[in-house]
Amino acid sequence: MTVEFALNAEARSDLGKGASRRLRRIASLVPAVIYGGEKAPQSISLLAKDLAKLLENEAAFSHVLTLNVAGTAETVLIKALQRHPAKGFVLHADFVRVVAGQKLSAHVPLHFINQESSVGVKQQGGEVSHTIVEVEVSCQPQDLPEFIEVDLAQVEVGQIVHLSDLVLPKGVELVALAHGNDLAVANIHASRVAKEEGAAE
Repeated sequence: MTVEFALNAEARSDLGKGASRRLRRIASLVPAVIYGGEKAPQSISLLAKDLAKLLENEAAFSHVLTLNVAGTAETVLIKALQRHPAKGFVLHADFVRVVAGQKLSAHVPLHFINQESSVGVKQQGGEVSHTIVEVEVSCQPQDLPEFIEVDLAQVEVGQIVHLSDLVLPKGVELVALAHGNDLAVANIHASRVAKEEGAAE
């Protein structure tokens, strides 16, 4: 079932750090900005509780969202979140407009599957290490995946999985690969116990 991601927002004209602090303190609102496309940047505010609820879903970070601002629907992606360093709540949000027919770039989480049943873990007693947990992709808005699977079923001890090994959905490219960076994604290495047993022998 496809999940729809939408938020209601209000346009704001009272700008600056002082105004942003008042929004957060008095009205429990989060200041934000929408930019990109051919329109001018627009400053908005969102209910903090609505934004927090949306962000509970991992897919929100790699999904086209609808922001309803004063009766106008804007299709956007979350571009950046500024969080409180100690408490973790969102202080400010940046959204970038999604333009139909134009490629977008977004960070998509990696989902690692078949880790415990992989050759390297189940048969060889190794341990899995994740080098990265998300990737930046480039694609048309309708092709944006919520996540990309990394299948470790056939990976053995000492083997490294790179970006070039990933199976990508149709129409999706990896930005790092396009720039010639075939980054390591995960590997299976000998467990500490196995190393100690080998040294003892």
